[in-house]
Order: sequence, then structure tokens, then C-alpha cells
Amino acid sequence: MSYLTADKKANIFKTYGGSETNTGSVEGQIALLTERINSISGHLKENKKDFSTHRGLMKMVGQRKRLLQYLSRTNLNGYRALIEKLGIRK
Repeated sequence: MSYLTADKKANIFKTYGGSETNTGSVEGQIALLTERINSISGHLKENKKDFSTHRGLMKMVGQRKRLLQYLSRTNLNGYRALIEKLGIRK
């Protein structure tokens, strides 16, 4: 996973999770998964027969979906702000 350096990861958690060390925040985890999903999607556009990576991508999409459902139940305004900021869901 050379595409996701420690600095980039810390920047994602700082932007979405509040601080660099707040790696458990739901918003930060969703943002990190979104970054990984976008990167793997680009890989799969070039390598259409990479089925093991496709399975990993589907697992990440499912995990992000579950985290988004949890966030929408607990903090609806935060959920709406996050999907607007990340550009996911319509």
C-alpha cells in the first residue's frame, strides 16, 4: 500500500477526524476507506481480471456502507456534512 503513506493517512484523520491521533473516529475511518476505494478503483480500471482485488474492494465498500449507516443513526448532521465533503452518495 505505497499509495497511502503515514503522512497522507495522518492528514486524512486530521481533516475528517479532528486530530491526527483520532484514528477511531467514524468520520476518519470513512474518509480513509473512501481514499482506498478510489485508489483501488483506478487499479481495477486498468486490470479488469484482478478478481482478488475486486473482492477486497467489495469488502471495503460494504464496511464503508455499514459505517455510514451507523453515522446516519447517531449523527445525522455529521453524516450529511461528510457525504457532501467526500462527494459520495448522489
